[in-house]
Amino acid sequence: MHPPPEAPCTAFDGDRLLASGPCAEVALAVKRAHEAGSAGPLLAFDDHTGHPVEFDLRGSEAEVRARLQPAPPAPRRPGRPRLGVIAREVTLLPRHWDWLGSQPGGASAALRRLVEHASRDGGGAQRARESAEAVDRFMLAMAGNLPGYEEASRAFWRGERARLDELTRRWPPDVRRHLRHLATLAWDAADTARSGRAPAP
Repeated sequence: MHPPPEAPCTAFDGDRLLASGPCAEVALAVKRAHEAGSAGPLLAFDDHTGHPVEFDLRGSEAEVRARLQPAPPAPRRPGRPRLGVIAREVTLLPRHWDWLGSQPGGASAALRRLVEHASRDGGGAQRARESAEAVDRFMLAMAGNLPGYEEASRAFWRGERARLDELTRRWPPDVRRHLRHLATLAWDAADTARSGRAPAP
């Protein structure tokens, strides 16, 4: 599954930064490099997740861009709109069902409120975890064979900023800069989650 066309992505031609920005623009940069006979490998990453992104480069640039656009919504049918509610089995102890049944709106409404509350309160921790995992995936893909990789990975997870800078000093400059950028985002997200502050817009 591709990220949306406006999602931030970064592409590399070997260990050289090729493009960074909205996925749709990065895809076109990858296509141009491919057609120019780049030695590669051409690798692109979703900056939010660190997952590699594969673009379908067939056809014209307009066709490449069009394939990245989300499918249009299905036309609305006449009648009452669907609410998007999905029925699934939930297994709870009898005392849990008793408590849910006594809540305003019944069990389903109470469960929805609990899930919404938990997702809001845990959002910062989840963002911090996802940012850290993005660093881990990018580092493994682009620096897994570089000297000091394992110790650099440990330094990142321990939050040792100066140590990470030291261990990556001899890495290819573009790889090092992008890694430090992602690591800073992850550390900042972790600091925000620990402090309970709202994330910066």
